[in-house]
Amino acid sequence: MSSEGISDVLTNLAKPVTSATLTIRVIKSFTFRTEKSLVLHDVNLETLTVGQLKEQVRQAVKTLPGWKPYRTVELDTLKLYTKAHGAKTTNLIINLDHDEWIYEDEDATLANLGIENESELSIFNHKDYEEFKANPETKWE
Repeated sequence: MSSEGISDVLTNLAKPVTSATLTIRVIKSFTFRTEKSLVLHDVNLETLTVGQLKEQVRQAVKTLPGWKPYRTVELDTLKLYTKAHGAKTTNLIINLDHDEWIYEDEDATLANLGIENESELSIFNHKDYEEFKANPETKWE
């Protein structure tokens, strides 16, 4: 603890990997910058796989109130947006660099991929992402 009573522990280390908090940025439209965040608490990063996380998010979008506009999007791709205390992209909807941050191995656990407490991930339609990456223009300014 610091002299002001504030913890010196970084937020990504404040909780164990078996009880992490993740923010999932569910992207409906890259062009119109339409996204909504889903916060997941008490996530076990050692056991949850990429495939399980994608299915958990799809089920939340399908069943939770307030997600109806997102139900028409095929959410098939997961990509790291940022980790706690990491640099964020200048693009407000998605980081267009670091394609190696796209997680294609459905069986990989989040901990093995380096995901930490307070990480932000994006879930989106891969075809829409490729189209936006080829022509990254937004229609909402």
